[in-house]
Amino acid sequence: MKLAAALTDTCHDMYAKQRTGLAPEFVRFSARGMDVGAGHNLLRPETVESLFYMWRFTKDPKYREWGWKMFLGFEKYTKVPTGGYSGIKNVNQENSLKDDTMQTFWIAESLKYFLLLFSDDSALDLTTHTINTEAHPMRNLS
Repeated sequence: MKLAAALTDTCHDMYAKQRTGLAPEFVRFSARGMDVGAGHNLLRPETVESLFYMWRFTKDPKYREWGWKMFLGFEKYTKVPTGGYSGIKNVNQENSLKDDTMQTFWIAESLKYFLLLFSDDSALDLTTHTINTEAHPMRNLS
């Protein structure tokens, strides 16, 4: 759990250190710390998935707080007026161009993990269900 918490902290930092509060596609680590490698954001689910699991396993409220800040960043910078969401080209420009693409994993995974992060545990019992790599809950067959 110590390693899981440290990795989740790093994922959170990828979001928190950018002007928009949204993570770049990847970062590089150097003696200076964390540097943006590719500055676009595609609406990926991995960090909110980690926050969901860490919340469930620890009940530390910081994971929900971090998730809420991330969600607000997506609402502010990726939501489009006609409906839907779009990736952005630069997470350090508040008026970044959008990439005009809403990836399927945004709804299928990212939003699902946000929903689960803020839901009661009874919304999905992790003792009776497993979540597959595409964020689909499957009942355990035991």
